[in-house]
Amino acid sequence: MKILIVYGTSEGQTRKIARFMEEVLQGGDHKVVIADATEEPPSPSHFEVVLIGASVHMQKYQSAVTNYVMRHLDILNKKHSAFFSVSMAIASNIEEEHEEIKKIALDFFARTGWKPNEVRHFAGALKYTQYDYFKKLIMRMIAKKEGGSTDTSRDHEYTDWDNVKSFVLNFCAENVQSTV
Repeated sequence: MKILIVYGTSEGQTRKIARFMEEVLQGGDHKVVIADATEEPPSPSHFEVVLIGASVHMQKYQSAVTNYVMRHLDILNKKHSAFFSVSMAIASNIEEEHEEIKKIALDFFARTGWKPNEVRHFAGALKYTQYDYFKKLIMRMIAKKEGGSTDTSRDHEYTDWDNVKSFVLNFCAENVQSTV
């Protein structure tokens, strides 16, 4: 099966998740193409399954992902497609944070017109070692409020890799079932 994974990332965690998906799927004899949305990814027209991922920053997804979806909207809405959203809010124990992220995704779909077959939310990472002084301070305050790590001497990854693997394998298996 030919699978396309397009992603947008700000700090690299969405890219890491997309590459993990690629590794999982290549182990199953799939032909996988992975592309950063900022680098002119291929059209989804020649793929059976399309996975698109983006991370939430400042209450929105990367504009390159939005532009890609809008440019290929007609094709995407005819394909077996999924969207994966990456944010630290999913790691939070505060239900309102989860609802806010779901609303951001719904707003994205309303704005673009895309109707993916499935949407999945994954927790991201706190990349303290990459932040400047002020961002580190802000992220530490947010993490403290939400029960995350405040140790700024290292990065903290919250992505549930078993959940990512299960999602991508099940989603692609559904495409095989629907075409049989």
